[in-house]
Amino acid sequence: MPADRSQSPPASWPLYRALVGVGVVCGLLIVSVFVLTGPVIARNEAAALQQAVFRVLPGAVAKASLALGEDGHFRPAAADDAAHQMVHAGYDANGELVGVAIEAQGMGYQDVIRLLYGYAPQAQAIVGMQVLASKETPGLGDKIEKDPAFNANFRALAVPLSADGLAPRQPIEAVKSGTKTRPSQIDGITGATISSKAVAAILRQSSTRWVPVVYRLQAELAQQGGPDAGQ
Repeated sequence: MPADRSQSPPASWPLYRALVGVGVVCGLLIVSVFVLTGPVIARNEAAALQQAVFRVLPGAVAKASLALGEDGHFRPAAADDAAHQMVHAGYDANGELVGVAIEAQGMGYQDVIRLLYGYAPQAQAIVGMQVLASKETPGLGDKIEKDPAFNANFRALAVPLSADGLAPRQPIEAVKSGTKTRPSQIDGITGATISSKAVAAILRQSSTRWVPVVYRLQAELAQQGGPDAGQ
């Protein structure tokens, strides 16, 4: 007799159906969590960034986020402007420009290091630095966030401009701890040389781009410090 060819689900069908069902449910849960927590995470990051701006710009009490337009001038930042296009100008209680806070990033020993630094154009110096994100080795590389002596490097790290104002005259560099001889050098952390040099490299690359622009447009930046600054 011919074999019974009536349609019937294979024996593995219940298991397959269950796995697909679990996958769909897990996917929906992941998407739901992302949708629900995304705005909260964004708000927390924005609040943390604002606090960091005031830490790296001592004396600032208000700020204005500005983006560098294609015309080479600053304009109020829009929601879709990327961090690499923006600076955060800080102003004192009188509305005077204190400096600008600039986000920068680069590879460290373990992963990408994101940081924020404050540059004061009148002093031609970096006046503060804070690590925003880092996965450097606990107890060693993470000292770039916690070591007071290392962070003291950024209270007045000189970034003097060349005579034509187009580039820093003395590029930022990290040196062995205790051997700093120039105000543009960073005393490294013993046992965390790679992380120290990574911070110096990030600041060197970013300042080479931004310092000439900020210095040239400091009068333009100062005009943004009106009553709406900090909104």
